[in-house]
Amino acid sequence: MCSSSPSAGRSPRTRAAAVRACLPVVSAVLAAGLTAGLAACGAARQATLPQTPATTETGSTGSASAAPGPGVPTSTAEVEVDRSGTEPAVVTGVRFAAHDGYDRLVVDLKGGIPGYSVNWVDEFVQDGSGKPMGVRGGAYLQLTLFPANAHDEDGEPTWSGGPVYAAGLANLADVVRTGDFEGRVGIGLALDRRAAFQVTEHRSPNRLVLDVAH
Repeated sequence: MCSSSPSAGRSPRTRAAAVRACLPVVSAVLAAGLTAGLAACGAARQATLPQTPATTETGSTGSASAAPGPGVPTSTAEVEVDRSGTEPAVVTGVRFAAHDGYDRLVVDLKGGIPGYSVNWVDEFVQDGSGKPMGVRGGAYLQLTLFPANAHDEDGEPTWSGGPVYAAGLANLADVVRTGDFEGRVGIGLALDRRAAFQVTEHRSPNRLVLDVAH
C-alpha cells in the first residue's frame, strides 16, 4: 500500500519512486469510482416507465360497467344474405336457451344453409294471409329463411308444435312460426326489449344461430 508519510528529507529519486508506486493504487480507485458512477447512470436509463392505470367504462348512470364479453352481440343493424338458386333447405327444429349476456336461437337444417334476412317489424303476421298473429312483446325481430321449407315432400311438418313457443328467457319471451309458404320459412322472436343481435352460420351439422343480447 502507498505510504502517507511526509516526503520531506527524501531524495528526488526516492520521491519519484514513491509516486510511481502510488500510481496503480490511484488508478484503481479512480476506475472503481468511474465504474460505479456508470453503473448508476445505466440503471437510471433502463428504469421502466410507470404503466398507465387501467380505465373502467362507466355507463350513463355513473356506475361501472364491463365491456361486452366475447360473443355478446353489439349491433341492431338488419341483415340479409341472398342465396338464390340453391336447393331449399328443410327446417327440422328450432331450439333456444339462455347464455351469459344473450339468448340464443338455433335453427336446425337439413341440406345447405339457405339465404336469410333478419328485420325489425311492428308485429308478426302470417305469411300468405298477412293476418296479425296477436303475439305481444316489447320488440319484434323477424327471421326469414329462403329458399326453405318446414315440411317434407308429403306436406308433413318437419318443425312440429307451435305456432307460438314460450321461451321465457331474459329477453326472448316467445318464438313464433310465422309461416311456411312458397319456399320461405318465417320465425319471429318476441323480445322484452329491442337489443343488439348477431347471426352466425354453423356446419356439421348445418344450423343457423341467432343471438340476442339481454
